[in-house]
Amino acid sequence: MDLTQGTLEEKTGRAKKMMLYFGIASLIMSFAGWTSAFIVSSSRPDWLNDFEMPQPFWISIIIMVISSITFIIAKRALKQGKNGLTTAMLTLTFVLGLIFIYNQFVGFNQIIDLGFNFTGPTSNITVTYIYLIAVVHIVHVLVGLIPVLVVLINHLRGKYSQDNMVGFELAETFWHFVDLLWIYLFFFLYFFLN
Repeated sequence: MDLTQGTLEEKTGRAKKMMLYFGIASLIMSFAGWTSAFIVSSSRPDWLNDFEMPQPFWISIIIMVISSITFIIAKRALKQGKNGLTTAMLTLTFVLGLIFIYNQFVGFNQIIDLGFNFTGPTSNITVTYIYLIAVVHIVHVLVGLIPVLVVLINHLRGKYSQDNMVGFELAETFWHFVDLLWIYLFFFLYFFLN
């Protein structure tokens, strides 16, 4: 298809999606850099081997996957004109995002209880990387919650329809990216620490 064809609204929608994809690509490169640094640093003599990931980090995978499913259900419900279900699923997605963030901090507390802090005399380079990667991901979840909230508000105002879902789709795409990113990061850390 010729990308210059279509109405102004269609072209604007394609441009917004392309900008989101560029942004996601840059985020992927950032996390690739951090995980590469993690791999390079693993040859240090003070590197921890056999570090157990906190249980809340495992639970966080389930929370993020469920939140992606609720977003998918919300989109399908919107297309079918089920506004109540759309509202419920968007609200649940938002709440699950908040639970994910809370759960991450519970995991951090478990790491601290093991005697490892982010910095200072009780810090370790291995755990510092875990903190860094997880905290940066939490920031992206927070950023992802903003469009989820905006989509929820716009949905309640009746902004979306089958013919006008660009904002909804942009928020959904970013949310799924954040979900897949956590799954990748968790298993990356898990397999490189064991």
